[in-house]
Amino acid sequence: MDDRHFARANVKWPVFISTDDSSRDGVTMNVSPCGAYILCGNPLRLNEVFDMTIDVPDSDWLIEARAEVVFSNIYGPDDKISPRGMGVRFLTIASKDRQIIAKEVLQ
Repeated sequence: MDDRHFARANVKWPVFISTDDSSRDGVTMNVSPCGAYILCGNPLRLNEVFDMTIDVPDSDWLIEARAEVVFSNIYGPDDKISPRGMGVRFLTIASKDRQIIAKEVLQ
């Protein structure tokens, strides 16, 4: 199901991204139970699959997920309308982690 069918929470949660040959940090712009938009200076390429850890502030919770890039703003403008980053779809994520995100979306 397309991530756009779900409400999103506009939250700024730190993210650590790890690929087979590199790593980088980012921050969520928004999240849903199915994916997120991650602000980062060096977004991954479209269709790239990677592991990520989202640090949920004000808790001891870390969300671990495997994700795929479905939108990447590598070369476009980096402004308020189109901030540098990437839209990702969660491929593998624990049910409890989806519930944590869903709870945030409902607030």
